[in-house]
Parts: sequence; C-alpha cells; structure tokens
Amino acid sequence: MGPFPSSRGNTYILVAVDYFSKWVEAKALPTNDARVVCKFLKSVFARFGAPRAFISNRGTHFYNDQFAKVMLKYGVTHHFSTAYHPQTSGKVEVSNRGLKRILERTIGENHASWSDKLDDALWAFCTAYKTPIRCTPYKLVYGKACHLQIKLEHKAYWALKQANFDLAVAGDHRKVQLNELNELRDHAYENSFIDL
Repeated sequence: MGPFPSSRGNTYILVAVDYFSKWVEAKALPTNDARVVCKFLKSVFARFGAPRAFISNRGTHFYNDQFAKVMLKYGVTHHFSTAYHPQTSGKVEVSNRGLKRILERTIGENHASWSDKLDDALWAFCTAYKTPIRCTPYKLVYGKACHLQIKLEHKAYWALKQANFDLAVAGDHRKVQLNELNELRDHAYENSFIDL
C-alpha cells in the first residue's frame, strides 16, 4: 500500500495475507523495490514456513528475476492476479482496507506517526473476530485464544448497571415470575386430564 506521507522515512506498507487463517503480516518500508520485498518475504517464510502458492499483482517489485529466484529457492508457485480484476486478490484488498481503517482511527490528526502505529493496528486486526473463520486469526495461527488486557462485561449485566437497577430486587421479581409460571404449568397439567 502507498505511497503514504513519510513517517520515520517510510512511505509504503508491504502486506502479506494468509488466505486460510486471514493472518496479516505488514511492514513499513521506505521503498517497494524487489530487494525490499524479497527480504520481507524471507523473514515471513523464516517464521511461518513457505507457502505452496503466492498470489500477487503484476507490480515490478513482484514481476522480476530476483523475486522469481526467491520463489524458486523456497519452492513456491507464483501466481499473478489478472490486471484490472481486483477480485483475484480480494482477501488482500479486504485486509488492506481493514488495516488502513484501523490505522486512520489510531493515528488521528498526526498522519506522520502511521509507521509507529502499524504494529498496534496489526495486533488489533489479528485479534479481531472474523466471521468467515468463526474465530480470530490469532487463534488459528497459535492454537489458543489471545489474552487481552481489557475488562469485558456481559451486555445484559452492563445494561442493568447503567440503568441503576437494584439487582437484588430484580432477582426477587424474577423468582416471583418463575413461581407464577410453575403454578400456571401445574394448572394446565391438571386441566389436561380427561374425565371418563
């Protein structure tokens, strides 16, 4: 993605997305040439292993001899998306939009700080629930839920607290309602007998 306003000498964000887990790796970079892209991919391959296939657009940083050598070295099949057909790399486009939206919300007015906030945006993106996979990318990659340092409350309990309801009175009222319901059920059961 980019170019963006310069932030600590960086003007581009290189993004890699795992299609299965929706895990996103991104790095702020000063340029997007083939050497930088190859170095980034080697670091991703070293941590997660090489994928079977890699899909990219036909940008010059992906479509060159140096990149082809890296793909050959790691045994990765390189596929190119069709020009003017963004659906081919749809998951990457969705991830780019999501990451960009998180960055825009976290940097506020100081647009020059986007490279400092990139790691926080990645963390937020990878620990957010994704409906298609029915969990977070973090859980799929690491096999466990991420322990976030935030306090979560049940929404119904929160609503009771916000409305200043007395929980003891509400509990007593609920018990009365349950007793009345049991009496109605018993009465209906008794009335269901047929006299012969």
